[in-house]
Amino acid sequence: MKAARSVRVPRTQGSAHSRTRLVSNTGSARTSVAANNLWQPLSSASPPRKSLNAPLAKLPLSSVLRSLLVLSVSSSSLLLKPCIYTLSLLAHPRSALWDVSKNPLLNALVKHTIYKQFNAGENKAEVQQSIQSIKDLGCRGVLLGYAREVLVGENQDAAYDAKAAQAEVQMWLDGTLQTVDMAQQGDFIYWNGHRRSSSSPTGGPPSPLMDSSIQKVCDLAISRGVRLLVDAEEQAVQPGIEAWIMKYQKYCNSQTPGHAIFYGTYQGYLRSTPATLARHLEVARTEGYTLGVKLVRGAYLKTEPRHLIWAEKEETDRCYDEVVEALLTRKYNSMLQPPTKDTPTELPPVNVIIATHNRDSVQKAHALRMQQAARGEDYGVDLSYAQLQGMADEVSCELLEGFENAENNVGITPQAAPNVYKLLTWGSVKECMGFLLRRAIENTEAVGRTKDSQIAMISEVKRRFRKAVGGN
Repeated sequence: MKAARSVRVPRTQGSAHSRTRLVSNTGSARTSVAANNLWQPLSSASPPRKSLNAPLAKLPLSSVLRSLLVLSVSSSSLLLKPCIYTLSLLAHPRSALWDVSKNPLLNALVKHTIYKQFNAGENKAEVQQSIQSIKDLGCRGVLLGYAREVLVGENQDAAYDAKAAQAEVQMWLDGTLQTVDMAQQGDFIYWNGHRRSSSSPTGGPPSPLMDSSIQKVCDLAISRGVRLLVDAEEQAVQPGIEAWIMKYQKYCNSQTPGHAIFYGTYQGYLRSTPATLARHLEVARTEGYTLGVKLVRGAYLKTEPRHLIWAEKEETDRCYDEVVEALLTRKYNSMLQPPTKDTPTELPPVNVIIATHNRDSVQKAHALRMQQAARGEDYGVDLSYAQLQGMADEVSCELLEGFENAENNVGITPQAAPNVYKLLTWGSVKECMGFLLRRAIENTEAVGRTKDSQIAMISEVKRRFRKAVGGN
């Protein structure tokens, strides 16, 4: 799974119109009130909390207007197809006119619109400026990836020799080390599990050269306090990828007790995910390290064998939310079940990234986290939330609003404040065109969700206009 694909939902997420005030101040009456009382609202005796009412007020006007433009295209089935066609021409130009590296006017147009919406910059100075801007909004940091595709070990041509393979690995290593160097302490670096790390088209173990390169990245990340995560892929190759991910989880996370440096990605729309995750948790328990878990909904709905995926979107939602609940409470439940009858009921140490644009799932997790804090419960689970840069900003900003409200709430500790991250890539405009094309293609399956974001941006523009002319 491409990291940015991690937020895709198997079926379009609808809007929630009726809201119930939860401790997170962002709860959904339709989904938050569940049989498990962990999702119930706090009692009326809870102290009142100041509400910002306009979480998108955090964003600069230029960002709001650019987002509105991009989201208006992304949420329109009429405009999205021509947009995808144009991006395809830019990603695979057949003439200098469509080559952003050779056409300076086109380069400038793309860079200041769709490129700036989703990408961090072309060099270290631009990237670090973008990271600082994100942190200035209140986010903890970023999930940063290098946009250039390096197809390590996938060229099956007879002319593809060891020298060419070494050059590709070196290209991957240089780009990834640069990315680690650009990141700041606490940030994440992500890469594609198959295309950038595997020596085999079947997802087998990395070659000795690739293995030593990954260990160099791991060592630098540990020394810099930067974390690493690997995206998931199609199930045809994912089992092989998971094997070497667990190897590097042990290598990195054993060096940082209680804290995960290396993370794997788990896709909630797969029926097998709860069993896979339960098995990995017990491996980590046995081998004595903290498991790093990035939980997404899934990115390969159109290409995976259908029987591998939950039949209905509601089943994917249930799987996602109940796995999150199990991880945050460190207790197996009806969805995330112990792999054997002798497995301890309490989960081993785990660090979690909830990587989704689904507002309901984010609201539920945050409400649970805040109720744990209100009761003085500390399960020792390091929790982060992640959304794509330039998308679902209303979800990210609602979490940040919860952060500020929590600090003014009696009984809620600062430790419960959400760690919000934005996922983005860096690279030249030319290198990022493939990434941007994939974002547009993915939006064809999430027009409804994108429409919600567009409506939120329209409301924010109206609010600022009313304020400018002296209205409420």
